[in-house]
Amino acid sequence: MIHIENTFIAYARHILGISEEATGRIAIRAITKGGSDRCFYRLTMPDGKSFLFMAYGRQQEENAYWAGIAAFLAGLGVSVPAVYGHDPELGFVLMEDLGDRDLWSYRHEPWEVRRDLYRKVLQRISPLHTFAEFSPGKGKRGEPANLPPRFPRTMKGYDRDLYRWEHDYFLEQFIRDVYRISLAEKEGAALRDELEALAGRLLAAGPALVHRDLQSQNIMICGGEPVFIDFQGLRRGSLFYDLGSLLCDPYVPLTEEERDDLLLYAYELLKLDLDWTFFRGSFYDGSAQRLMQALGAFGFLGLKKGKKAFLGHIPQGIENLCRMAAASGRLPQLLKLAERCNGVRLK
Repeated sequence: MIHIENTFIAYARHILGISEEATGRIAIRAITKGGSDRCFYRLTMPDGKSFLFMAYGRQQEENAYWAGIAAFLAGLGVSVPAVYGHDPELGFVLMEDLGDRDLWSYRHEPWEVRRDLYRKVLQRISPLHTFAEFSPGKGKRGEPANLPPRFPRTMKGYDRDLYRWEHDYFLEQFIRDVYRISLAEKEGAALRDELEALAGRLLAAGPALVHRDLQSQNIMICGGEPVFIDFQGLRRGSLFYDLGSLLCDPYVPLTEEERDDLLLYAYELLKLDLDWTFFRGSFYDGSAQRLMQALGAFGFLGLKKGKKAFLGHIPQGIENLCRMAAASGRLPQLLKLAERCNGVRLK
């Protein structure tokens, strides 16, 4: 392990132009928070300045897209960590150290404080949700004008297959493995039909770019401003999936009044050609879809990967799913299943 860490330090030295003699005075500390399969380390230089080092493997295809997506988001004006070095062959990234305070760490602050932070998050992420690909016009002397940042490589966008995969993930990793529930054939068929219709509504709500994991622990707060991380899963999808990730986050409970306040703020901020009733209904759908994915992940990470802390977030996730499925009015089978889980004490 020491040899591997020395390799990380040597890479950082090379990028930062630090002499080999200073190697012994560079401190390295592993950061183990979260469910990622990547490795993160904080490197503290002799002058006290710190950087974050990320090592990623080839297990997850999307990990290789992180640096390109970071450059794209920065070009859009979305706040992301500064990248100082990237070696795609080694899978090394040296980036800005954003500190330890994320949006989650403000969960006990007064609503006035949290509301302002959430509004800033919605403002800063909005260029992603309103991004439109276009053919640029011509500027002076025939040069292209108003060029958008170069679109990066991303994972395949949301389609019916990906929505179905998330449904299966939820039913297998969560309903089957966590709660040991087996659905009767008729019940399962009715649920499948309902979830197919849900996918259809999300596809019809209009395309956007989505972070795909826009929850409180993936939003760092630096100097009172949000900075986004863990965006390697970015792809084309429904903005309501991202809004559901943020406003129905199982890690940070929001009251109904708080959620409605932020949802209305998002509606007025984005200025989309959608009426409020449709926007709100689409939010309920997007939230239900996201919560199914999150609960599937909690089951997988908690049971298969041995990260038991994720199981502790299941009760809030199920409660949120019950509320969103009920508010939708178009997900009675999902609501019935979620209510069956809600209130059951996990062993």
